[in-house]
Amino acid sequence: MLESSVMMVLIILVINIVYVSFFTIRMILTLKGYRYFAAFVSTFEVVIYVVGLGLVLDNLNEIQNLIAYAVGYGIGVVVGMKIEEKLALGYITVNVITKEYDKALPDQLRSKGYGVTNWEANGLEGNRMALQILTPRKYEMKLYATIKELDPKAFMIAYEPKTIHGGFWVKTVRNMRKGKSKYE
Repeated sequence: MLESSVMMVLIILVINIVYVSFFTIRMILTLKGYRYFAAFVSTFEVVIYVVGLGLVLDNLNEIQNLIAYAVGYGIGVVVGMKIEEKLALGYITVNVITKEYDKALPDQLRSKGYGVTNWEANGLEGNRMALQILTPRKYEMKLYATIKELDPKAFMIAYEPKTIHGGFWVKTVRNMRKGKSKYE
């Protein structure tokens, strides 16, 4: 009896981890505009959800099943976020304010394949350079490391743009979709 009870807890735990991972990924796909792929993922998500919830509701008198369901849900959120980090869908815009005004910095970043728009900015302690850099999220950490290497005291703010239209990025994004990348 104890063996089947432990097995039921493990099954419910695993089912809920998988379900919530799918749920998290589907939500992110929806937010990033991958509607049809999100709809496809949701078909698997709902089947897993119904099976897991059914197991818990059929054995509601067993508190360990409810606990396994709740713990699986929490672990599933973390697993889903980790999967999304690995997928790194979409783009990131990084605004950089340099410690010193360095005219060579934008060209150094451009030589590494980044699209950079820069302008002179005035800070509390004098002239600075402001840069705006757009990159696929999968190159986000590489960009941060490059900036830190070129200007260890640079101030950075990153955000995800919703729409990209025109400029350097129209051609670059089109090339990246064809499998060509300037970052590798």
